[in-house]
Amino acid sequence: MEWLIVLIFIVGYAAIAFEHGIKVNKAASALITGVLCWTVYVLSEADKDLVSTQLAEHLSTISGILFFLLGAMVIVELIDAHDGFDLVTKRISTTDKRRLLWLTCFIAFFLSAILDNLTTTIVMVSLIRKIVADREDRLLLVGMIVIAANAGGAWSPLGDVTTTMLWIGGQITALNIMKMLFLPSLVCLLVPLLILSRKMKGNVQTPEKEEDGPWNSTPFERNAVFALGIGALLFVPIFKTITHLPPYMGMLFGLGVMWVLTELIHGKKDEAEKGLLSVNHALRKIDTPSILFFLGILIAITALESVGTLHHLAGWLDRSVGNVTAIGVLIGFISAIVDNVPLVAASQGMYDLSTYPPDSFFWELIAYCAGTGGSTLIIGSAAGVAAMGMENINFFWYLKRISVLAAIGYLAGVAVYVMQHALFG
Repeated sequence: MEWLIVLIFIVGYAAIAFEHGIKVNKAASALITGVLCWTVYVLSEADKDLVSTQLAEHLSTISGILFFLLGAMVIVELIDAHDGFDLVTKRISTTDKRRLLWLTCFIAFFLSAILDNLTTTIVMVSLIRKIVADREDRLLLVGMIVIAANAGGAWSPLGDVTTTMLWIGGQITALNIMKMLFLPSLVCLLVPLLILSRKMKGNVQTPEKEEDGPWNSTPFERNAVFALGIGALLFVPIFKTITHLPPYMGMLFGLGVMWVLTELIHGKKDEAEKGLLSVNHALRKIDTPSILFFLGILIAITALESVGTLHHLAGWLDRSVGNVTAIGVLIGFISAIVDNVPLVAASQGMYDLSTYPPDSFFWELIAYCAGTGGSTLIIGSAAGVAAMGMENINFFWYLKRISVLAAIGYLAGVAVYVMQHALFG
């Protein structure tokens, strides 16, 4: 039964990778894969109620991610509809490809540590659309934004879900993880940046300025919605820290407040006059197939977790590899194929704090590897999946143009962390 589920997952993964070749949307392949994995599991299991309970537990976590993604996408779409990003793009005067590459990647790196890698990617991809017209140039920037967002999220307890898991579980402390992983995470970004920037020459082609239409926002509306939207996104980690509720609750609260305030801003207009500026339109415009793709792939991965495949994989690594550095590196690469959350959860279950105390070498390495290793494949992280959906990035395009750069940066960061630990402890 377990091998059949693994086989279904592999076939589904292949269908996602060959999306353009087979001409089937990746969301459809992901949904079918997820449902088939759970169908095989429930048909082969005597205790049907146990399977239903497991699915319900996983669905609560998955729905949190989806609601978070939904809220972030609507907020960003609403800012975009009001031309709020013009406040940023007008201040980015450079059209030089190299300068733009470094600027956007460093913004994503530090913004991800404050927000998280998923939200940062959504914001930065929306921003890049306003600056770069040529698709190939834009995709290169988006691919590097994924690396930057994942690297930035790894050194902050709020920047990546796996780092947050280790923080809440007591395996790491906030100040120490920021101190120990900042340099490795920075190197993880700098190495691919240096390599790619040598190949990028000339200026980017900027999109043509759209003529004012009947639904264009006023300067007051543009500034107000931009401030509200960014404030709502920045409020999410604050809300989580204060209430200890899941991040999606803060995101939905921010969306609700923004919805009310935008209704008040446009209160004197009828529905026709609001046009593209309403939340209703933003809800219709968001990329629903990306959300369904996320749902399908996460359901499939939770099936692998429920039947014990990921736990068996972690156990096999412990028995066969033994070396904690090699285990961490492999977990990072494996997280590019399956979700890093169950892998880290399995590691937390395998090793207690008496074996590896808080802020030990192993837990810090796991935080770095699980946070950044997923960049090696477009489907390997929440940031990558969001970018894939928003820009319709081909799996093999990313594999050819970005994956090697991401892998080199990832391994360079591991080397820096190991040397840093050897020198300073």
